[in-house]
Amino acid sequence: MYPDEEREGRRKYLLILGDGMADEPIEALGGQTPLEYAYTPHMDTIAREGRMGLLETVPDGFEPGSDIANLSVLGYDPALYYTGRGPLEAVSMGVDLTEDDIAYRCNLVTVRNGVMEDFSSGHISSDEGKQLFESLQEALPEVSLHPGISYRNLLVLHHGRGGRSTPPHDIVGEEIEPYLPQGDDADILRRCMAVSEEVFAGHPVNSGRARRGLPEATSIWPWSGGKTPSIPSFEKMFGLSGGMISAVDLLFGIARSARMELIRVPGATGYLDTDYHGKIRYALDALKRLDFVYVHVEAPDEAGHLGSLEEKVKAIERLDEAIGIALDSFNGIICVLPDHPTPIRLKTHTRDPVPFAIIGKGRDDTRRYSEREAEKGSFGQIRGPDLLPLLFSE
Repeated sequence: MYPDEEREGRRKYLLILGDGMADEPIEALGGQTPLEYAYTPHMDTIAREGRMGLLETVPDGFEPGSDIANLSVLGYDPALYYTGRGPLEAVSMGVDLTEDDIAYRCNLVTVRNGVMEDFSSGHISSDEGKQLFESLQEALPEVSLHPGISYRNLLVLHHGRGGRSTPPHDIVGEEIEPYLPQGDDADILRRCMAVSEEVFAGHPVNSGRARRGLPEATSIWPWSGGKTPSIPSFEKMFGLSGGMISAVDLLFGIARSARMELIRVPGATGYLDTDYHGKIRYALDALKRLDFVYVHVEAPDEAGHLGSLEEKVKAIERLDEAIGIALDSFNGIICVLPDHPTPIRLKTHTRDPVPFAIIGKGRDDTRRYSEREAEKGSFGQIRGPDLLPLLFSE
């Protein structure tokens, strides 16, 4: 049993977020969701010995992206603080933006015959991406290109005016023409994309990938641009010290903007092969000096974008195993949740409320961790920015 009384000393908080973990009932699983089908004894313990509810992580008027949802979960209302995904990743990468700069997230993608085949170029390696971006920078001196992790990179326009384009993971299998950049920056962004096609064609990186039977990076895809955000520090917001564990630049960008400690875990990849256990062990170690640690695991979301039911179930079960480490050795309050659903059927995000469970703040009648069980939870349905105030309340 998990005791409810406050421990000696300052209370500690651990939030574990399985990106895109929520889903829809799936016929192949007998009408269950992946969360209901997967073997999750430790998440179920948190639900059974704690309390559940539903969280609205994407406000009206916003796209259901991980940037919006994770800002919301961290207590920052996107309506007040969101400027775009690109600038958050720029902050993470240590890229200084001037007042006139606009930073765009820039994927390496595979497009064939005008169709988006792969939003990640087969999860191209960071080293390969760096080589491609170095060659492209030589051909595009008027913009700044910054290689990141795998397919996730950055394009900065100096004196940019703003533009919009669809996230590439939303249009896999579709003709790209209707989704190409629009707005004031459209001409320069489209030119950058056209130049990338020329530079990448026959590039040694792509030649090597082709010989190995891997998808080639045929072009860049810029999206979600914006200017540098200005948000209050996590400690100012909540009076607590906080840390972030992730393998994704976006999350580190949010954390750095909030002046949280960035905790990097060897073996954390941002993909299906990430070190789940390592993330929890590093979190528990960090909680010896911090009040709150946010553990972000990207793998369920990646499986959802791939449309792989098997990999999504595996990712959920591996995360659950790691959560067992926390239940065995951590005496603080634990919260588990996704940031948004990434349904296998759609291969992209939706804005539906997500299930959250907290152990250490009383009990209700919920018996297992799932979307449908959360509807019965005593916390009811609340807004994303209200989660941490609830978590930290006495």
